[in-house]
Amino acid sequence: MAQPPYAFNRPTMVPPDMMKALILAAARGERMRPLTDAMPKPLLTAGGRTLIEWHLRAIESAGIKDVVVNLSWFGEQIRQSLADGADYGLRIDYSDEGPEALETGGGIRRALSLLGDAPFLVVNADVWTDCPLPPKTGLDGKLAHIVLVPNPDHNPDGDFGLADGLIRNEGQNRYTFSGVGVYDPALFDGRTEERFPLEPVLAEAIDAGQVSAELYTGHWFDVGTPERLESLRRYLEMRPES
Repeated sequence: MAQPPYAFNRPTMVPPDMMKALILAAARGERMRPLTDAMPKPLLTAGGRTLIEWHLRAIESAGIKDVVVNLSWFGEQIRQSLADGADYGLRIDYSDEGPEALETGGGIRRALSLLGDAPFLVVNADVWTDCPLPPKTGLDGKLAHIVLVPNPDHNPDGDFGLADGLIRNEGQNRYTFSGVGVYDPALFDGRTEERFPLEPVLAEAIDAGQVSAELYTGHWFDVGTPERLESLRRYLEMRPES
């Protein structure tokens, strides 16, 4: 695999109304079975909204108008539910990956033609958070900026270290990747394969000092199992503003 070039000239800031967002909604959701045997995980509901609708509302509130949603497992149901995005004050386009999802890295790379040349926001459809979106509108010369959260019970060892605003592949202060990040398209330069995970792409850029990060200590749920979905539903029922 070719090493991505890390010399590039990108805008340092992107106004929210010029930034695009990608919602990753293609995964099968094996751990969520049987709830996902006949529907895609992003259309599961909590607090009176589908999981993906929570993200669409937050993205629209941030001033972002253009959204790409990647599709695979029961993708047509998502397309029918969201249509062109007009009901959410958005313009939605779709990146269809066919019957087999391309994993996170491959899914983002497939969608690049719809996302343009500027840094873009990416949010996993199977998380819920009140983290402000986007976390940054510029990358300050980096290839990516990701949001980390305190480690949940199901990921006690964390994913990445964090020191002085830069993410580390190693380190004692380790945190969990939230599924929220801003990426420069150049992060995926040299990636020619169709299906690949995001983690090794980030790890390569991290070793080159090209990924910044922040720690968010507000509310965040990885809605990966029926039990965690129920935890989110209980939280949304109890919170005053729900």
